Amino acid sequence: MTTVVSTPDIDGTARVLETLGAWQRDGDGVLLHPGDVGWFWRFGAQRTADALRVWRDGERLLAVGLLDGPDLLRATVAPELRQDEELAVRMADDLAEPERGVLPAGPVCLEAPEDARLRQVLLERPGWHTDEPWTPFSRDLAEPVPEPGIRIEVVEEAGVGPRAAVQRAAFEKSTFDEERWRTMAAGPAYADARCLLARDGQGAAVATVTVWSAGPGRPGVLEPMGVHRDHRGHGYGRAITLAALAALRELGASSALVSTPTANVGGVATYRSAGFEAGTPVPDLARSA
Repeated sequence: MTTVVSTPDIDGTARVLETLGAWQRDGDGVLLHPGDVGWFWRFGAQRTADALRVWRDGERLLAVGLLDGPDLLRATVAPELRQDEELAVRMADDLAEPERGVLPAGPVCLEAPEDARLRQVLLERPGWHTDEPWTPFSRDLAEPVPEPGIRIEVVEEAGVGPRAAVQRAAFEKSTFDEERWRTMAAGPAYADARCLLARDGQGAAVATVTVWSAGPGRPGVLEPMGVHRDHRGHGYGRAITLAALAALRELGASSALVSTPTANVGGVATYRSAGFEAGTPVPDLARSA
C-alpha cells in the first residue's frame, strides 16, 4: 500500500463527504461524519478544504481527518482498514512530523475510532497519553419517537436570526451569526441536513439543533444542540432532541448518534432522557509536547 497524505481542493471535498457517508454504519459508535464537515463549513468552502487531511492509496481514500482547531484532529479510517498495521504506522508518522502538514509541533489532541489500530500505535510512542473521555450515544430510529411537546420550527431564511442568537447564548465562546448559517446552509452537506428551533409558550426561542443525514439507512448525527442559557432547566434540551430524532427519521436515517464529554452531566442526562443508549466512554488522545 502506497499511502500519501494531502489536503483536498474545494472540488475534492465532495468526494470526502461521499466517502465519509459510505463509512457510517450502525453499531460503529460516533465517527467523523459528513455532518461534522458540514458544520465546519460555516467558516467557508476554502477554509473547510484547508482543514481536511486525506490519506490515499492512488484514488482510494483510506482515512480522513478534520482539523477542528489548530491543535485538534478528528480522524476516522475506512472500516476494513481500522486494524491495518501499515496504515496505522504511516498515519502515526504523519502526525509526528509537523512538516508533513497534519498537526503542528507541541501539544495536540486526536479523536479517532475506538477500534482503530492507530490509537495503540500512538500510545506506544513517547509523549502520547489518553485525555478527556467522551461518551457516545445512539438511538435506533426504526420506530416513531415521542412528540417534543413544544413548538418546533424548521429554520429557513426568516428564522436565521433567532437560530443564530440561541447558538451564541448556548455556547459561551460561539461566534455563530446569520452569515455563517447562510454559508453553512449553502454547503453540499446541508442538502441532507435540517436546522430546528424550539419556542416556548410565549414564543421565545429557547433551543436549537442541526441534524445531518449520511443518506438513507445510515446513522445521522446531532451537531450541534444547545439550549439558551436563560431557559435552562425546563426540559427544552430533551424536547429539541426528540424533534431532532424525528427529523432524522424523516430524512431516512437508521439511527441517531451524538457524543458529549463524559463530565458534562447535564448533556448526558438530556440524551438519556430522550431515549439514547450510552456506549463505553472513549478518551481522546493527547501529545504533551
